[in-house]
Amino acid sequence: MKKTIKGLAMKRIGEIGWIEKEAPKCGPLDAIVAPLAVAPCSSDVHTVWEGALGERHDMILGHEAVGEVVEVGSMVKDFKPGDRVIVPAITPDWLSIEAQAGFAQHSGGMLSGWKFSNFKDGVFGELFHVNEADANLAILPDSIPVAEASMIADMVPTGFQAAELADVKLGDTVCCIGIGPVGLMAVAGANHMGASHILAVGSRKDCANAARGYGATDIINYKNGDIVEQVLDKTDGKGVDKVCIAGGDVNTMQEAIKMVKPGGIIGNVNYLGKGEFVTIPRIEWGCGMSNKFIHCGLMTGGRLRMEKLASLVEVGKLDLSPLLTHRFKGFDKIEQALLLMKDKPSDLIKPVVTIKE
Repeated sequence: MKKTIKGLAMKRIGEIGWIEKEAPKCGPLDAIVAPLAVAPCSSDVHTVWEGALGERHDMILGHEAVGEVVEVGSMVKDFKPGDRVIVPAITPDWLSIEAQAGFAQHSGGMLSGWKFSNFKDGVFGELFHVNEADANLAILPDSIPVAEASMIADMVPTGFQAAELADVKLGDTVCCIGIGPVGLMAVAGANHMGASHILAVGSRKDCANAARGYGATDIINYKNGDIVEQVLDKTDGKGVDKVCIAGGDVNTMQEAIKMVKPGGIIGNVNYLGKGEFVTIPRIEWGCGMSNKFIHCGLMTGGRLRMEKLASLVEVGKLDLSPLLTHRFKGFDKIEQALLLMKDKPSDLIKPVVTIKE
């Protein structure tokens, strides 16, 4: 094992850079993993350039990866060095009280199941640490390329969770606000769960084309006017049964509330990187009595979740290649890929860096 590793880190708010630091150590339940493919996330952008989580110093970034196990702890039963694994972005402490209550994502406190690049070093290092390996790793099926598999770490489970939080049912009319990679997976999730009409809100051509491929029946372009008015026009003034929020800002909830029917459900997985309050419009909220429900959640992590989502890809029911618009090769390209995510050119959906096939 190396004594030190190199990694791309948040040096402070607004600054990234390559650093060298002590290699992670393996506890008895844990694993040390070397990345095979990693993907920068808009959350990394919010963390570094918006200071969404507060100040962090020399913290290695990244939380989306597939990798190869290098070392396991003495109590790990199901994984061994050499195994190729999917590593979820959220790695809860499964023995916690919060996990027993059904909210493992918040084990140890709110958002504390999100460890990578939140309060411990992430996956943009030559090696990284995974707690509770038997519960937080999943074997990568041989048939799934590593680049596509990296999407199962975060984009797929987060997007699908938006549809689950909205409790999409057979025949529902659904609006998905935001069609970046998470929003596209919200479209796919709603489609898999049986939605009939899926209205996808976004303006970029490549994202709109991908959304149609994943099941969107209509594209709502916010550059063409108020999205609520467009949605109401498409639904003969009735609104939609469910809303999935995977983009926007602190004002987006107002639009969701205005477009959803009484008795409808809003599923939010959007990471709000700035702003103090989320406001709710009083009248459209039925003066507090609308029976319009808001469900929000951090993605579900863990081995079982990864295995189930990987099975959709393995049997051909979920094609992840349309998400990957910009592909890089080599560990040293991680910085370039992250800066691309920050700059967000019009043809970008998701960058991925393959380190080893």
